[in-house]
Amino acid sequence: MSKKKEKKAGKRMSKKELLKLVLDFFNENEGEVLPLKYIFEHLRLTTHPLKMLCVDILYELQADDYIVEVDKFKYRLNTHGVELVGTFQRKSNGKNSFIPEEGGDAIFIAERNSAHAMNGDKVRIAFYGKRKGREPQGEVIEILERANDTFVGTLVVVKGYAFLTTENRTLASDIFIPPGRLKGGKSGDKVVVKIIQWPVKGNSIIGQVVDILGTAGENTTEMHAILAEYGLPYSYPASVEKAAELIPADITPEEIAHREDFREVTTFTIDPKDAKDFDDALSIRPLENGLWEIGVHIADVSHYVTEGSVIDKEAQKRATSVYLVDRTIPMLPERLCNFICSLRPDEEKLAYSVIFEMNEKAEVKSSRVVHTVIKSNRRFTYEEAQQVIETGEGEYKEEILQLDKLAKILRENRFKAGAINFDRYEVKFELDEQGKPLGVYFKVSKEANKLIEEFMLLANRTVAEKIGRVPKGQKAKVLPYRIHDLPDPEKLDNLSQFIARFGYKLRTTGSRVEVSKSINRLLDDVQGKKEENLIETVSIRAMQKARYSTHNIGHYGLAFDYYTHFTSPIRRYPDLMVHRLLTKYLDEGARSANEQKYEALCNHSTAMEIQASLAERASVKYKQVEFLSDKVGQVYDGVISGVTEWGIYVELNENKCEGMVAIRNLDDDYYEFDEKNYCLRGRLRNTVYSLGDAVTIRVVKASLERKQLDFELVEERFE
Repeated sequence: MSKKKEKKAGKRMSKKELLKLVLDFFNENEGEVLPLKYIFEHLRLTTHPLKMLCVDILYELQADDYIVEVDKFKYRLNTHGVELVGTFQRKSNGKNSFIPEEGGDAIFIAERNSAHAMNGDKVRIAFYGKRKGREPQGEVIEILERANDTFVGTLVVVKGYAFLTTENRTLASDIFIPPGRLKGGKSGDKVVVKIIQWPVKGNSIIGQVVDILGTAGENTTEMHAILAEYGLPYSYPASVEKAAELIPADITPEEIAHREDFREVTTFTIDPKDAKDFDDALSIRPLENGLWEIGVHIADVSHYVTEGSVIDKEAQKRATSVYLVDRTIPMLPERLCNFICSLRPDEEKLAYSVIFEMNEKAEVKSSRVVHTVIKSNRRFTYEEAQQVIETGEGEYKEEILQLDKLAKILRENRFKAGAINFDRYEVKFELDEQGKPLGVYFKVSKEANKLIEEFMLLANRTVAEKIGRVPKGQKAKVLPYRIHDLPDPEKLDNLSQFIARFGYKLRTTGSRVEVSKSINRLLDDVQGKKEENLIETVSIRAMQKARYSTHNIGHYGLAFDYYTHFTSPIRRYPDLMVHRLLTKYLDEGARSANEQKYEALCNHSTAMEIQASLAERASVKYKQVEFLSDKVGQVYDGVISGVTEWGIYVELNENKCEGMVAIRNLDDDYYEFDEKNYCLRGRLRNTVYSLGDAVTIRVVKASLERKQLDFELVEERFE
């Protein structure tokens, strides 16, 4: 132990004074283990109150990672020796962070300590123990796994060299491209570049062009660039297309003989007007026992796409179809998704079906899952089916009205059980032949949409229950579930405190049903109020994200104990997995599938779903910027839709386009970000810009390169 002069603690001492003594003592004895009794003796803490105060301080220092408890009541200063593995997150504002693999708070990584790590890289860091009053920091000491080795951007070619400028601004520097690695690319081309040399000791990142997407600014070029940026495919391998061409479309009599025949039962599809891949159909007929037989018929993709085939491997890699603002990038080759598997009218099709017998109260008396052959009588758009529901007139009106009646009861029962009702609209663009946006419209979910939704939910839940619900003491066989965890308690508590200022209350404790019903009451209460958008946005942020997993925890948002995805195998790989496993398990005596294999596939599918969603959002953002690019200088009313430390986001009422008012342009005060209350607050005048506030802005700039709209406030707001 250090023989430095012992500190003399007086009879009375404030916590601040004792804290300084304790900190100094640990720093003087860096690397040594200090027992609690030894600390008391050397700091001369002789009274019980001083000892208890010291214990409190040690507990707080331990919670701050300033010290570690190496054994019971034995402590050591937390020095640079701690190493952690996790994910590096590069930020365009320089505030890089590290997310530990084992969980825990983010750790700040200064740029000088980043070792040129890229966003998403798996790294090892040396963790610097917290020092009081400072955020935890670390230094990257090894890059274990690169998250990405291809980047999308615009070429700049000058005499003797070239470089790639990227739009996401999360690269430490531009990528240098030697003249012989351009693949014919010219200045202004959008390209995909693969890294061939990572930086060492300050050297440049060196790459080579692997694909030329086209001239920057052209619609198809920009859409392909968005896909490439998120690691999504923008073309189909010729080998997969060729394999699809070899699949016969004819259905043999032998195949029909193995299936339940629904070709003579009234069946139809209801889909968006621009849909080509019809993967679900409904049939309905009255039974002699007074019940209704409802069939939810799903395209039998697994009959055509065998596990391990070249088509299956490509579908597995993609995991989902991607829906950009002006195009669909399908999971399956077009011959399968739009022709062979698509449940097109007046064509015999193979289906995997969930057949229900229901009474007038929408109570399911029995259900079965069977392979079928169907023949759709009619293809309805949502608008056509809605017309039948609203007027009571039209083709198959009795069938549609009966299905609508049952669906409304199913929906009501779901909300009684605690399902949460987030009923949001979608922003859509009217595009010309070149993809240029001419106008904006809003897609609202009506009864026809909800009719389809309820029967798809019922089918998905029923399939999950058939496999997952087993007698007590038995273990359920492996199945990919669609799970949704309970809301984050801290976020829910923050939401409750936040809405209290508007006079609303939210239950944050109690049963799952009580909490979800309280959320629904809140969403109902804010309808039509000026704070509606604000509170809906903050409520959604308090929710967890749904994902795929073989470990079932139920689906909180839908209030289902068992839920899976079965109804869209043309566009989602998890549904295809479920179809295959279901076929296997319905064969009595079949063994359970490998849990590790399917959990890995679930994680991959979740990751690809997230990427597809980000790409979809980026394509919408691009069209928003393009739509407003000839409207610079115009003034619009809007609401604050986001608040960050670098400014406020504003969503325009008229067209739902979103842009930013940078904090540097709010020059009437010095503004600080209040994260907990979703606002910027002026330090001098106490002016507040909160999420949901009404504002008027002028469009200042529309940058297609950055997919960014810049706004400025044009008038004082009156509270």
